[in-house]
Amino acid sequence: MASREGEAARPRRVAFPPRYEFPEFVPHPLFRSGHSQTIAGAYVPHRRLVYRAQVHALELPDGDRTALHDDCPESWRDGHPCVLLLHGLGGSHLSPYMVRVSEKLRERGIRCFRLDLRGHGLGWDWAQQPGHAGRSEDARGAIARILELCPWSDLAAVGVSMGGNILLKLLGEWGDAAPTRLSRAMAVAPPVDLERCSRNMLKRDNRIYARAFLRSLQRQLRIRRGVMKSLANLRLERPPRTLWEFDDVVTAPLSGFAGVQDYYRQCSAARVTDRIAVPTTVLAAADDPLIPFNMFEKTVFSPAVRIHVTGHGGHVGYLGIANRDPDRRWLDWRILEWLQAPLEEPQPTVDPLPGGE
Repeated sequence: MASREGEAARPRRVAFPPRYEFPEFVPHPLFRSGHSQTIAGAYVPHRRLVYRAQVHALELPDGDRTALHDDCPESWRDGHPCVLLLHGLGGSHLSPYMVRVSEKLRERGIRCFRLDLRGHGLGWDWAQQPGHAGRSEDARGAIARILELCPWSDLAAVGVSMGGNILLKLLGEWGDAAPTRLSRAMAVAPPVDLERCSRNMLKRDNRIYARAFLRSLQRQLRIRRGVMKSLANLRLERPPRTLWEFDDVVTAPLSGFAGVQDYYRQCSAARVTDRIAVPTTVLAAADDPLIPFNMFEKTVFSPAVRIHVTGHGGHVGYLGIANRDPDRRWLDWRILEWLQAPLEEPQPTVDPLPGGE
């Protein structure tokens, strides 16, 4: 079968994000605040699902590797749509939202790929290099592999939290050179300004989240010392007390950055979001305690990007009332509807008649 990879070199056809009107999110009456939505979204149990995916070892350009989990429905054929899901910090292919969305896609005949970023999931001990919020090469490698596996299919990509920043950063780095079969993208609660988000985590109200992330990262340090050679040689005078400090003494030096601010500057998607050419939707909540929503107002996005801010939802919570959706997971159903919405084609410009205004 002939490949369509040559299409990636052609200029992208101009299109805007799907003109999908997000219905209002109405929070569950027990979880009205951003904090309660954030916690409930992560810990309220969901239906247990059987793991059916095929695992592909993803070889990365620098010689590292991680895992791509392929949920392929029996009815799927090459030419049918595919979706790539990218998780957030501390997550993996087994994060609840990753599992729920992939299963709902599978039930609708859509092939879904869940990427384990370096240091997460199977990438925990497969990868030698540390993961961080700017690893756009992980997403780049995953997209290239999917387009090889599905040479006649269009691909959509959805990144959540840190995965959203990684996805937006990649799209900005690509600009007009993005693969033509990457038809659309969505970033949910992406920390596009890493320095601002890290400073936000220092606030008293956010200490519970900061401590949870820090415990997870420090546990990762302890366990991965036996796998990563660079970690074996890392010596700390004392354990980092904040995420800012962790990124300064661990993430930045291990990844080749001059320091924490250099890491945040180079890896923030906001640096390149004005170059995005793939039709992209950014979804954020005004009451997200981790991602200051007015950060998006101060970020320059290209015309290919549409921002939708909900009044409630917390950080990737979106546990709603029983209403129009089959279950209370509002975000899952919005992703499915957004995938099916047609892209908005721009109106052709008409040159004025001679002598006209």
